[in-house]
Amino acid sequence: MVKVLFVCLGNICRSPTAHGVFQKMVEQQGLEDHIVVDSAGTAAYHVGNPPDRRSTEAAKQREYDLSVLRARQAIIADFSEFDYILAMDFENLSNLKAIQPAGYQGHLGLFLDFSEMQEDEVPDPYYGGAAGFEHVLDLVESASFGLLQHIKKGL
Repeated sequence: MVKVLFVCLGNICRSPTAHGVFQKMVEQQGLEDHIVVDSAGTAAYHVGNPPDRRSTEAAKQREYDLSVLRARQAIIADFSEFDYILAMDFENLSNLKAIQPAGYQGHLGLFLDFSEMQEDEVPDPYYGGAAGFEHVLDLVESASFGLLQHIKKGL
């Protein structure tokens, strides 16, 4: 069983989008018995809340369902639970490294390392318009495809 955690700041825009997109790809490949998907935020701003309405609507337009997801904060115990902990940007990667226990054997890095697109970070669309949420989906779809191909090689 491979376990993947997507992480952004508040767990209401980028990481739940990645969660929903990657989960659907896993299911389409019939790998839900082999890959577990979750998401979290480095901050506790929105714990217990559903994803941002704009994220949910943009995802729904591409047939991804984020409605069952609820925000939670990343915790130290996640490092003993997840094989891949993937940050949406350098700031959240730094926040994760600050709580990473010594000896973590999994992969802690940037999600877009698995994308063929030319960007390093998934930008936070929270303060922008609809185009920002569409761009997040484009980046997340690319990286999700690359991550799934990477994981499938090890199954």
